[in-house]
Amino acid sequence: MFRIGYRTLKTAVGAAFAIFIAQLFELQFYSSAGILVILCVQNTKKKSLEASLQRFGACLLAMLFSFVIFEILGYNPLAVGILLLLYIPTAVMLRVPEGIVTSSVIVMHLYSLESITWHAIENEISILTIGIGIALLINLYMPSAERELERMRDEVEAHFKVILTEMAAYLRDRERQWNGQELITTASVLKEARDLAFKKLENHFVREDSYYYRYFNMRFRQFEILERVMPLVASLSWTYEQAEMIADFIENVAHAIRPESTGLISLHLLHEMREQFREMPLPQTREEFETRAMLHQLVNEMEQYLLIKSEFQGKNMQYQTAQTSA
Repeated sequence: MFRIGYRTLKTAVGAAFAIFIAQLFELQFYSSAGILVILCVQNTKKKSLEASLQRFGACLLAMLFSFVIFEILGYNPLAVGILLLLYIPTAVMLRVPEGIVTSSVIVMHLYSLESITWHAIENEISILTIGIGIALLINLYMPSAERELERMRDEVEAHFKVILTEMAAYLRDRERQWNGQELITTASVLKEARDLAFKKLENHFVREDSYYYRYFNMRFRQFEILERVMPLVASLSWTYEQAEMIADFIENVAHAIRPESTGLISLHLLHEMREQFREMPLPQTREEFETRAMLHQLVNEMEQYLLIKSEFQGKNMQYQTAQTSA
């Protein structure tokens, strides 16, 4: 069973409405208004506006090229070829490549008329205005992504808790079994969530709170650290006193995961644990030395993990303060 998406529905309604209006005004080539709607309705408001402006500018440029070349070389296939040969690189140079296809349609309209009059120019501009205007109008409303982003945030945090808890459990018990499914799922959810958060940003022309985009970027950086430390934890082959302490600490970090957490309490616990490590006897064997070195590296990675969250919360508070005072 196929599914009709929201963008598809908007495009169909908008195209039909644009053609209806163009016909109502008895414009020539009225169906082109519907084509413009199809081309200009994008996933976000920002992309839709950018595409619309590019197409409008490119079409005006195409009309200018058409007038000059057709009036000089006449209305023949050779003139069309030369026009496109000159026009396309110019459109690319002026950074309006999105409008090349639409402009080509305008060029063919003028070519088929075999005469460029003010009436013909007015007709083409009217079609552009109707098609682009309808596309922008129907794209003003976008479904809210807030609830979906909240769900993804909760899912990511739940997976982080499982990953950290399993990591701590393995440090205590080398026989611990875990399939690591949360690592695979988290990577997928984070990518989808970042894309959706960016889409939410692009649906606002005025300044918008980028909390979710910044939040998922922060979690993505933390996840990269978790992916790095998993092989490190797995390589520890025997139980060591410091491993038990680190396991308790990691478990504490897992329990503290929540959106409003600053990570400062966990950082304080980490610094206290480091002081305890310094007071412990030095390693006596090579194996003991290597294990302690790996545990030290694990602690450093966890510190970076917490600093990323602390930095995010600090910037988030600054952003909220700036928004309040603005």
